[in-house]
Amino acid sequence: MAFRLKLVPDVTHFDFFKYQRATFGASVLAVIAALVLWLVMGLNFGIDFQGGTTIRSEGNQAVDIGAYRAAIQPVTQGDVLITEVFDPSFGADRNVAMIRLQAQDGEESVTPETIAAVEAALQTVDPSITFPSVESVGPKVSGELIWTAIMAVAAATAAILIYIWLRFEWQFAVGAVAALVHDVVITIGIFALLQIRFDLSIIAALLTILGYSINDTVVVFDRLRENLVKFKTMPLRDVMNLSVNETLSRTVMTSGTTLVALIALLVLGGDVIRGFVFAITFGIVIGTYSSVFVAKNIVLWLGVKRDWSKPSDGAGGTQFATSDK
Repeated sequence: MAFRLKLVPDVTHFDFFKYQRATFGASVLAVIAALVLWLVMGLNFGIDFQGGTTIRSEGNQAVDIGAYRAAIQPVTQGDVLITEVFDPSFGADRNVAMIRLQAQDGEESVTPETIAAVEAALQTVDPSITFPSVESVGPKVSGELIWTAIMAVAAATAAILIYIWLRFEWQFAVGAVAALVHDVVITIGIFALLQIRFDLSIIAALLTILGYSINDTVVVFDRLRENLVKFKTMPLRDVMNLSVNETLSRTVMTSGTTLVALIALLVLGGDVIRGFVFAITFGIVIGTYSSVFVAKNIVLWLGVKRDWSKPSDGAGGTQFATSDK
């Protein structure tokens, strides 16, 4: 007999809506807290969005931020941000730092002469130091990238809204988009709280989160629509609970196997992709939560059409919430 791994029993009877007001209230508070953190603390924008030049250094000696700054100050103007990079995969003789140089007013980026002077100054502190990467972005380009990133996330959300509306009904679309906004805002709030570097790779992670979250939401919505036709006299709340329980095994297995790979990348992938992987990892967890406790809660409160074999008369969906047709 073949061995079959089961993380969730075939039949479950969890009441996901027992504390629906508490879970939805917690989500609302989390979104508000994320917005406050975003506005108060701000995001730690990477070179993509801030403009300037970032130099990555590696040396055998321990990073001395004070010595680095003292060596750089005489050869450059403007703000200089030096950050030591910690990574479990680094050996004792591998000391990495990121030096961010602000572009001067009227200049698109830090000049090659200034970059060469900074590198020479750092080599006086640590002769073994090398510079494996140098990235430069002008302030005009960085400003355009910010608006492009916002438009990309907004366009993806709008496309999902239209798709869900056409595939199901407007109540489902409202619930799905509310869950997506919930996921994106809270993820950005976590980045503001932890001051993790926010660059274009994080925008790619946010778009990935949108796709992953809506995939799980659509699976449950599809089962819900089938059950609404099958159990016409069952209360809407019970039909929703049944639908979530029937898809629970699929949700846990899909999210679990994805998280195994992501956690491995988070631990072993290195600092270059850590922010990207962290965003997706957190997004999958919060996205799975919001599929049930945000999207389904909103649909439950709005109500849906109970008999999908009959056309709607155009009235509000709540009239069918407790119908026995």
